[in-house]
Amino acid sequence: MTSLSNPGVVSRQLLNPDNSSSTRVTITEVHLEPGACQPRHVHDFSEQIWYALQGSGKLRLESGTEMQFNAGDVVRFGDGDIHGLQNDVQEKFVYLSVTAPPIHFGYAYQDKNNEEGD
Repeated sequence: MTSLSNPGVVSRQLLNPDNSSSTRVTITEVHLEPGACQPRHVHDFSEQIWYALQGSGKLRLESGTEMQFNAGDVVRFGDGDIHGLQNDVQEKFVYLSVTAPPIHFGYAYQDKNNEEGD
Protein backbone atom coordinates (compact mmCIF):
# COMPACT_ATOMS: atom_id res chain seq x y z
CA MET A 1 0.00 0.00 0.00
CA THR A 2 1.18 3.54 -0.66
CA SER A 3 1.19 6.16 2.06
CA LEU A 4 1.65 9.87 1.46
CA SER A 5 2.69 12.19 4.28
CA ASN A 6 3.08 15.78 5.37
CA PRO A 7 4.12 16.80 8.89
CA GLY A 8 1.56 15.23 11.25
CA VAL A 9 -0.57 13.77 8.43
CA VAL A 10 -0.42 10.30 6.85
CA SER A 11 -2.69 9.48 3.92
CA ARG A 12 -3.02 5.75 3.25
CA GLN A 13 -4.03 5.31 -0.38
CA LEU A 14 -6.38 2.31 -0.17
CA LEU A 15 -7.80 2.61 -3.70
CA ASN A 16 -6.27 5.10 -6.13
CA PRO A 17 -5.13 5.47 -9.75
CA ASP A 18 -1.82 3.70 -8.92
CA ASN A 19 -3.41 0.47 -7.68
CA SER A 20 -6.82 0.42 -9.37
CA SER A 21 -8.25 0.92 -12.83
CA SER A 22 -11.37 2.51 -11.34
CA THR A 23 -12.41 5.68 -13.13
CA ARG A 24 -15.05 6.43 -10.50
CA VAL A 25 -13.55 6.60 -7.01
CA THR A 26 -10.50 7.01 -4.76
CA ILE A 27 -10.62 5.73 -1.16
CA THR A 28 -8.15 7.12 1.38
CA GLU A 29 -7.64 6.65 5.12
CA VAL A 30 -6.21 9.83 6.64
CA HIS A 31 -4.48 10.05 10.05
CA LEU A 32 -3.83 13.44 11.71
CA GLU A 33 -1.63 13.61 14.79
CA PRO A 34 -2.63 15.98 17.63
CA GLY A 35 -2.28 19.59 16.43
CA ALA A 36 -1.92 18.61 12.76
CA CYS A 37 -3.77 20.54 10.08
CA GLN A 38 -4.88 20.03 6.51
CA PRO A 39 -5.14 23.57 5.14
CA ARG A 40 -8.24 24.80 3.37
CA HIS A 41 -8.24 23.68 -0.26
CA VAL A 42 -10.59 22.79 -3.13
CA HIS A 43 -10.95 20.03 -5.68
CA ASP A 44 -12.26 21.68 -8.82
CA PHE A 45 -13.64 18.56 -10.50
CA SER A 46 -14.22 16.01 -7.71
CA GLU A 47 -16.52 15.66 -4.74
CA GLN A 48 -15.47 14.09 -1.44
CA ILE A 49 -17.27 12.33 1.37
CA TRP A 50 -15.45 12.15 4.71
CA TYR A 51 -16.43 9.65 7.42
CA ALA A 52 -14.77 10.31 10.80
CA LEU A 53 -13.57 7.05 12.36
CA GLN A 54 -11.67 8.22 15.46
CA GLY A 55 -11.23 11.43 17.43
CA SER A 56 -12.60 14.91 16.90
CA GLY A 57 -11.49 18.04 15.15
CA LYS A 58 -12.65 21.14 13.33
CA LEU A 59 -13.62 21.30 9.69
CA ARG A 60 -12.09 24.41 8.14
CA LEU A 61 -14.59 25.76 5.61
CA GLU A 62 -14.93 28.83 3.39
CA SER A 63 -14.86 32.37 4.78
CA GLY A 64 -13.02 31.19 7.91
CA THR A 65 -15.99 29.13 9.08
CA GLU A 66 -15.26 26.14 11.32
CA MET A 67 -17.51 23.22 12.27
CA GLN A 68 -17.01 20.42 14.80
CA PHE A 69 -16.30 17.01 13.20
CA ASN A 70 -16.44 13.96 15.50
CA ALA A 71 -16.08 10.18 15.18
CA GLY A 72 -19.24 8.87 13.50
CA ASP A 73 -19.92 12.11 11.57
CA VAL A 74 -20.16 12.21 7.77
CA VAL A 75 -19.70 15.29 5.60
CA ARG A 76 -19.82 15.86 1.82
CA PHE A 77 -17.90 18.46 -0.16
CA GLY A 78 -19.05 19.20 -3.70
CA ASP A 79 -16.81 20.23 -6.58
CA GLY A 80 -15.16 23.53 -5.69
CA ASP A 81 -16.16 23.51 -1.99
CA ILE A 82 -13.46 24.89 0.31
CA HIS A 83 -12.53 22.41 3.05
CA GLY A 84 -9.75 21.43 5.44
CA LEU A 85 -9.32 19.92 8.89
CA GLN A 86 -7.61 20.88 12.16
CA ASN A 87 -6.98 18.21 14.81
CA ASP A 88 -7.29 20.41 17.89
CA VAL A 89 -7.33 17.65 20.54
CA GLN A 90 -4.63 15.48 22.11
CA GLU A 91 -5.51 12.23 20.33
CA LYS A 92 -5.11 11.03 16.77
CA PHE A 93 -7.92 11.88 14.34
CA VAL A 94 -8.70 9.33 11.60
CA TYR A 95 -11.17 9.65 8.75
CA LEU A 96 -12.04 7.80 5.56
CA SER A 97 -12.30 9.86 2.39
CA VAL A 98 -14.15 8.80 -0.77
CA THR A 99 -13.36 10.97 -3.80
CA ALA A 100 -15.21 10.86 -7.12
CA PRO A 101 -14.00 11.00 -9.78
CA PRO A 102 -10.58 9.74 -8.60
CA ILE A 103 -7.70 12.05 -7.77
CA HIS A 104 -4.05 11.10 -7.50
CA PHE A 105 -3.17 12.93 -4.26
CA GLY A 106 0.63 12.77 -4.65
CA TYR A 107 0.71 16.46 -5.60
CA ALA A 108 -0.48 17.46 -2.10
CA TYR A 109 2.09 15.53 -0.06
CA GLN A 110 5.84 15.91 0.52
CA ASP A 111 6.73 12.25 1.10
CA LYS A 112 5.63 9.03 -0.55
CA ASN A 113 6.27 5.71 1.20
CA ASN A 114 5.33 2.16 0.24
CA GLU A 115 4.13 0.07 3.15
CA GLU A 116 3.81 -3.68 2.97
CA GLY A 117 0.94 -5.60 4.47
CA ASP A 118 -1.36 -3.66 6.79
